[in-house]
Amino acid sequence: MWMGWIEMDLRLGDVHSLKAKRSVVRPIIAEVRKRFQVTVAEVDHLDLHRRAAIGAAVVSADHQHVVEVLDAVERLVAARPEIELLSAHRGLRTSDDE
Repeated sequence: MWMGWIEMDLRLGDVHSLKAKRSVVRPIIAEVRKRFQVTVAEVDHLDLHRRAAIGAAVVSADHQHVVEVLDAVERLVAARPEIELLSAHRGLRTSDDE
């Protein structure tokens, strides 16, 4: 079994409140969850209105499938015009790892 995750650090565009931030971040999370059937959440910068960190995780029997899904998630988020993807950090593990 392979497990993979990605954490993406985002700068939000014209956002001036936490309420406005939610209106940008929630649709991104919903689209990633719906399109790729992965677990996804806002994971950091919760109290900052122009920054967000979104994490997504996937489990599969195939290493290549995990990599492809993480690549697709990163491309989808990076393509959103209302945000700037500052960085993306990934991790991959197998159930055999200690």
